[in-house]
Amino acid sequence: MRIISGYLGRRQFDTPDGHKTHPMSEKARGALFNVLGDIEDLKILDAFSGSGALSYEAVSRGARHAVALENDPSAQKVIARNIEQLGLGNSIDLIKASAGAWLKTAKQTAFDIVLLDPPYDNPQLNLLTQLADCVKDYGILVISLPPRSIFAPGVKFELLESKNYGDANLFFYRKLI
Repeated sequence: MRIISGYLGRRQFDTPDGHKTHPMSEKARGALFNVLGDIEDLKILDAFSGSGALSYEAVSRGARHAVALENDPSAQKVIARNIEQLGLGNSIDLIKASAGAWLKTAKQTAFDIVLLDPPYDNPQLNLLTQLADCVKDYGILVISLPPRSIFAPGVKFELLESKNYGDANLFFYRKLI
């Protein structure tokens, strides 16, 4: 796979072997970041990081910092190797834990953008609702779900846009106060 745009545009990165992760297609990833627009200097949470593609793309496009959460040990190794090879050690923190375990220890952490791309065979909707609480007021929540899936994070959010990209539905929400 490759990073689409930004200062690392066209750089290649590895993805985990097997079927435990489902890397977001380049088309969907490009659309996601086109909808987000300018993310310069923002703090990003990439939960269910998988290959780390969303974190690399965010930092390449100007995000100040990204936190990549990943539970799978083989995916963690690939992400760590990619961070090193891409020279992103100061820009991305890899958290080797499940999103649920991380939430129990995270201290009032708030992000400008929270990206949720859970495993399609087990999206854990209750956990997605808890992760949505990590969005700062007026921040953005992006959720990628399989086709025909619907998720609403609650009354604190307004739906800005939804897009369908064949194998993924992207939902963009803004957190209200």
